[in-house]
Amino acid sequence: MAGQKSMSRVYSDAHTLADAILCDCGSRLVVGLPLGLGKANHIANALCERAAADSAIRLTIFTALTLEKPAPKSELERRFIGPVIERLFGGYPTLDYAKWLHAGTLPANIEVAEFFFLAGKWLHHGYAQQHYIAANYTHAVAGMLTRGLNVVLQLVAKRVVDGEVRYSLSCNTDTTLDLLKARAEGKIDFKLIGQVNSELPFMPGLGDLPASEFHAILDSSETDFPLFAPPSEPVGDAKYAIGLHAATLIEDGGTLQIGIGQVGDALAQSLIVRDCHNVDFRDAVRRLAPDAPAAALTPFAEGLNGLSEMFFEAFLGLIEAGIIRREVDGAWLHAAFFLGPKSFYRALREMPPERLDRIRMMPVSFTNELYGDETAKRAGRPKARFVNNAMMVTLLGDAISDGLSNGQMVSGVGGQYNFVAQAFALDGAHSILTLEATRYNGKRLESNIRWSYDHTTIPRHLRDIVVTEYGIADLRGKSDAEVIAAMLCVADSRFQDDLMRQAKAAGKLPQAYEIPPAHRANMPERIARALAPLHEKGLLPEFPFGTDFTATEQRLIPALQKLQRASASPAALLSLLWRGMSASGADDADCLARMGLDAPATMRERVWRWLLCGALTR
Repeated sequence: MAGQKSMSRVYSDAHTLADAILCDCGSRLVVGLPLGLGKANHIANALCERAAADSAIRLTIFTALTLEKPAPKSELERRFIGPVIERLFGGYPTLDYAKWLHAGTLPANIEVAEFFFLAGKWLHHGYAQQHYIAANYTHAVAGMLTRGLNVVLQLVAKRVVDGEVRYSLSCNTDTTLDLLKARAEGKIDFKLIGQVNSELPFMPGLGDLPASEFHAILDSSETDFPLFAPPSEPVGDAKYAIGLHAATLIEDGGTLQIGIGQVGDALAQSLIVRDCHNVDFRDAVRRLAPDAPAAALTPFAEGLNGLSEMFFEAFLGLIEAGIIRREVDGAWLHAAFFLGPKSFYRALREMPPERLDRIRMMPVSFTNELYGDETAKRAGRPKARFVNNAMMVTLLGDAISDGLSNGQMVSGVGGQYNFVAQAFALDGAHSILTLEATRYNGKRLESNIRWSYDHTTIPRHLRDIVVTEYGIADLRGKSDAEVIAAMLCVADSRFQDDLMRQAKAAGKLPQAYEIPPAHRANMPERIARALAPLHEKGLLPEFPFGTDFTATEQRLIPALQKLQRASASPAALLSLLWRGMSASGADDADCLARMGLDAPATMRERVWRWLLCGALTR
């Protein structure tokens, strides 16, 4: 252990630090690990190892969004994703508790509780489902307080300023700043332990802390590691249609929050098209929705301010495009945590200080709530639009975003309820929930718009605006019959009649009601035709804000997706097989080599090669 001019102790070995934590805190540890990126993996693993070796230690881990390397589900997926995993995640240390949970070997004296799952990762896993904690993001701190939290382990960035060592909470100011406030008020006493990471951007603002705030620090090249960097996913037509519709709802001079995922990328790119290619934007919107209000189709004269619990690469794109430029307290964007690809972290590390200072990482109580300095928050959040994803929405406006009807949790409510509540509390604000109108459940196509569902995340009395690829359903203040009619108009036409029949059978829609003819052609083909001119001009790229996938991998992704869809139909598979057998494969050499199918050694590999060649043909 090396000393320094602060109260914190600096260690170079995680196990030595773990022993010091046990010595200082005792054998009953309640450990808070930040959501997502900010986990101090080596220290957490060292504590898990000590607990696994000594049953007298009782270790509780309270966390959310445990990040894990992707796991291929098939041979073709392994051939594609294996090199990507090694390239992007090869050096990322696996969290022992997650590994033990998957293997069913978590020691009895270790408890793991999460309030938000990596989407779908823990479905049908008994232990994880039983220990899931249903909580708004802003209520996570209260949950930690009631459980007797005594240790927080956080990944930090390090900087020396005028000889003084300082540490940045960087990617996760979210709950840690709120916990530090509670500690300062005497509500809780815990040890804040940091692990230095050289790739983590040093973010200025409230999360820039003196070394004295930390009980101990792990700082060693041996425990440095590449940040978890999920690559951006390609944005398809349905997501872009949703993004274009939602872009018409964003008012100039307003406030913007965006949830994670491809819809966020699609919305951000659609806003850039609206601002920089306005004629093309207007034409596309008219093809998608002839009745879109013209006032919401103009470029941005004042610009927007960003307010989002999550900060990700799309926001950087909007800042670079000059769309997010309206200042609130000297900042363009306030956020509570971030996660993104390698290029995102690099952009933050290399950003000029005066520009980086316009991005403020804040506690989640600031971004997600109006409580505390409410007057200033209201003044800074005019015309707010909170855009988040849902899995399903009922005809009556209930949103299902986090779990299934059997009680299984897919992810968590996170901040969605917080932002819906803000939308109703702020003058001129709206909650916009987005979803694709359909999805495949195995081989069966299903509607994401349901008559009813036995689980609800956002109840119907908080219904506001719902957007699918087929349009905008404005639900706030409408009667049940009006809401049902609006939702039918944004449903896929293959399911409209059955949905309408159920609504009429329940007496919630007049028997004489008919869906307007203009909304009777809600099919993917119509969306493809409407977006074709923007695609031809290169305005709707698959990866609008860059990607860590190579050019060959970018070509393979849609082909593998096509192959996956075809697997639901023997006829479609035979069609691809025939096309592939008829193709020379000369134009696909790079793709075949990347998948290890350039020289197939078995009949199975030959079939895979033919199927892939068929999927690669246009």
